[in-house]
Amino acid sequence: MNEEKIEIVEDNTGESFVIKRELSGFWENFIYWFAVITSLLHLWYNSFGILPELRLNAIHFGMMLFMGFLIYPLSVKKAKETFKIDIVLAFLALAAALYLLFFEEALNLRNQEVNTYDMVAAAVAMLLLLEITRRTTGWTIPIIALFFIMYALFLGKYFGGLWNFPGVSVSRFLYRMYFAPDGIFGSVTTISSTYVFLFVLFSSFMVRSGAGDFILKLAISLFGHTVGGPAKMAIFASAIMGTVSGSAVANAVGTGSITIPLMKKMGYKPKFAAAVETAASTGGQLMPPIMGAGAFIMAQWTQVSYSKIVMISIVPAIMYFLSVGFFVHLEAQKYNLRRIPKDELPKFKEVFKEGWQFFIPVIVLVTLLMMNYTPTFSASIGILSVVISSWFNKKTAMKIKDIFDALSLGAKNMVNTAIVLMCSGIVVGVVLLVGMGIKFSILISDWAHGNLFLAIIFVALVSLILGMGLPVTASYIVLAVLAAPLLESLMLKDYFINVLNMPAETLKDPNIIAGLKAMVPPDIAVGALLSAHLLIFWYSQDANVTPPVALVAYAAAGIAGSKPFETAMESWKLAKGLYLIPLMFIYDPAILFYGPIDRTIENVITGTIGLLILAIFFEGYFLKYLNWLERIIYAVIGILLIWPERISNYVGIVGFIVITMFVYLSAKKLKKGTV
Repeated sequence: MNEEKIEIVEDNTGESFVIKRELSGFWENFIYWFAVITSLLHLWYNSFGILPELRLNAIHFGMMLFMGFLIYPLSVKKAKETFKIDIVLAFLALAAALYLLFFEEALNLRNQEVNTYDMVAAAVAMLLLLEITRRTTGWTIPIIALFFIMYALFLGKYFGGLWNFPGVSVSRFLYRMYFAPDGIFGSVTTISSTYVFLFVLFSSFMVRSGAGDFILKLAISLFGHTVGGPAKMAIFASAIMGTVSGSAVANAVGTGSITIPLMKKMGYKPKFAAAVETAASTGGQLMPPIMGAGAFIMAQWTQVSYSKIVMISIVPAIMYFLSVGFFVHLEAQKYNLRRIPKDELPKFKEVFKEGWQFFIPVIVLVTLLMMNYTPTFSASIGILSVVISSWFNKKTAMKIKDIFDALSLGAKNMVNTAIVLMCSGIVVGVVLLVGMGIKFSILISDWAHGNLFLAIIFVALVSLILGMGLPVTASYIVLAVLAAPLLESLMLKDYFINVLNMPAETLKDPNIIAGLKAMVPPDIAVGALLSAHLLIFWYSQDANVTPPVALVAYAAAGIAGSKPFETAMESWKLAKGLYLIPLMFIYDPAILFYGPIDRTIENVITGTIGLLILAIFFEGYFLKYLNWLERIIYAVIGILLIWPERISNYVGIVGFIVITMFVYLSAKKLKKGTV
């Protein structure tokens, strides 16, 4: 084996950049078949298995860490010298998982009184998890997890006021983290071992069957000849790729390798070309039916079916991609960029004829979800449908080798995401243990003085800070645990005041509002709950575009040859829909189909026009270069249109017509050379 080879790659589960050991010989084959067995085992116990969650998660933990320690070296520079150490750590991770399987019953017989062996096993499991997280995602997540651990054990008693916590004993803490259902084998790991694993596997089967190439060709045939064609191709391809991938980094690398060079060739600046791919690929995690790990966590925590989350997410996701498209179109018009001649593009009919079968698995998956089948069952049938549908075309027919390759690829792709989720389980476990979520809600509520808009701004700022160091899923988990209950309470507060005429003074404490939740009609309560979680889910996506750790932007910058930081800042501008669209559904959940359908249609239309107008403001161009007064007027009109109030929408529409007529006449005079 040549252990010295190191492969620097982008993790295509959407979590981080990783440095992998390039295995060969015996160990390459060993990992290949171990990954195949891991995927088959996950398929079995998600379809037919009857294992208790804690034991299922322990198996998941052992398999993911076993592969992780062999794939990600202890030392990049000394991969060969440290490989034996990594083998020992890999088998130690398996042992830590097996200990729970064999000795959980003995612990129950002792009435949860942990002994020395239990504590050693728990400590080893946590240390190994922190180490493999460091290898796969860097220092940020382990450091945050360590801070939470120390807070629970002894740091809390040094904090004053609201944040004071006397601490728990080491034995009790290790029990909660290892044997209890709210630690590293808790609900977050359950999501990893069930929904997320199967959807990552589904994505791997789609990629191995050739769906990625088909999507790119389809985008080229549809949009290549239009104004800003290559950039619009990137948006369309990323949107469609997002339906089967749920991975922003994989999206950017897969589609960007073709679209970014084309954009540069057509005249786009390298940083803008990379930014378009970044913003579009980020939207892939918002596009149903596969929306990244965060969507599965949302379904678990809100107890709202995944199919429901998929349904209400379609329209906002389309609005997001349109918002990126507006920037692209304006940029192309501003610089008068040329189009790709039609005779240089593949024909749509020919492309569709070659790959129409790739739509079948997506249709099967969505149909099953809409019929309220479980996500795990839907994903399993979806995987089977990928194989069967591939046989409809001899060129794409999956053979036995292809199926094994997809099984192996899926398990290996899952390692990084599983590790992020399991390490995040430490943070979630501590938050629940010390009641930190309630404390955070009270603190933000005090700062915002009970004002929903100010609370959203504070949440956005916290998300921005988290996004600088945490990947998307971890950012969502932390923020959802801390802030979602507060946002939900503040939304319900407006209902109590405006509908039930309750005095605002009695609703200052979010806990009081939570206690009154039973008085709220179910559709309003669910609308508030989902709006709060979706806002946080959307805001957490800024981890992909926020410097200094904008993972997707850096991947795209590497392809474009642009400066990473400048690319990230440009991406942040293009991805403004991440911040604006959630404001629409947090103030009026009608956009999520919680309300009259006519109001939903109105919100979508006016909101989309508002996004276009705000893109005009940021670009400073519409029919002509705009002066600052014209840009400010457009900004005000855009805000009026995205704000979900009929009066402001009507004023915005009138204002848009007036200013656009003025700009049109001004542009016409400029064209004639009269001014």
